[in-house]
Amino acid sequence: MSATFGKPSLWHRVKPVFMGFDGPLALAILLLAVMGLITMYSAGYDHGTRFVDHGRNMLLALGVLFVVAQIPPQKLMSLAVPLYAVGVALLIAVAVFGITKKGATRWLNVGVVVQPSEMLKIAVPLMLAWWFQRREGQLRVSDFVIALLLLAVPVGLIVKQPDLGTAILVLSAGFYVIFFAGLSWKLILPVLVVGVIAITAMVLAEDRICQPDVAWPLLHDYQKNRVCTLLDPTTDPLGKGFHIIQGMIAIGSGGMSGKGFMKGTQTHLEFIPERTTDFIFAAFSEEFGLMGCLALLAGFIFLIYRGLMIAAEAPTLFSRLLAGAITLSFFTYAFVNMGMVSGILPVVGVPLPFISYGGTAMVTLGLGLGILMSISKSRRYMQR
Repeated sequence: MSATFGKPSLWHRVKPVFMGFDGPLALAILLLAVMGLITMYSAGYDHGTRFVDHGRNMLLALGVLFVVAQIPPQKLMSLAVPLYAVGVALLIAVAVFGITKKGATRWLNVGVVVQPSEMLKIAVPLMLAWWFQRREGQLRVSDFVIALLLLAVPVGLIVKQPDLGTAILVLSAGFYVIFFAGLSWKLILPVLVVGVIAITAMVLAEDRICQPDVAWPLLHDYQKNRVCTLLDPTTDPLGKGFHIIQGMIAIGSGGMSGKGFMKGTQTHLEFIPERTTDFIFAAFSEEFGLMGCLALLAGFIFLIYRGLMIAAEAPTLFSRLLAGAITLSFFTYAFVNMGMVSGILPVVGVPLPFISYGGTAMVTLGLGLGILMSISKSRRYMQR
């Protein structure tokens, strides 16, 4: 009698919390997390507690993911405006009262030192998805103009810090929302054409525009140096070009199957700078080779594919836009990081998701994945 009509077991009480979690997405996260831990163990074993801290950061991100996954998309939508307003206010506070380190003013002391630009990676797509949800069915050109202004304000404040890497991530996340909302290719293609022409002109005129006495409008000297180093890293092989050259050497020396776990010479002889953070992909490539890189790419493709499927099946415009933007943000992370390590993009300080060391970036990653889980759960509940 008591077994039948007594209190429910612990599993029956917590079971609803786990119901609706997206299995394929969880599998993609698990696979990439395992790759990240293996890589960090090798690249960071002589870097103090990097491996332990990386594991702790992953557990913290998992906790954030679990909590956020319980918040329905409708509640997330109600948080869009407050989060955006607070984020922009904090960016303004950074510009006025911020902490400067190594020439950049990116941090704010609010009892603890925080980097407000990180929260804009989520707050901006949330805000823009909220805006287009409100305008659903009556979109006009003016609505896209307002959306671009909402995006331009935080991006401009982040560029001013300066933090080009985070600005690119925030800009791309916001642009994905605007694109999915229906931005016409007639407006996108001219920008792409101008960009291709500008890049071609820079490559052809590299000898002239990279002279020390030539100033570049809107860019700091160190940003100009990064682009010029990308065009020809051999002009300063022991200085500004060292990162790119050593990264390419490590990637190339990995060959087809790599040198083996913990056997990377470029990595462990400390030729690769920032081998546990921005340039960890070079360390991974050296030890696991082309086959390992293909496995890592397959993991990211699987994650992105599943995220886009969640976006396509989302029940509301807000959910579709937000899920699509967050998913393609992971593509931007991976593409920019692998591109800068491989020497096809400037070095801008973008981490590789799950693989690079970094607590704040890992928590932001967990927050984004938690939102995807929440959207997936809401669709499953509505289908019942």
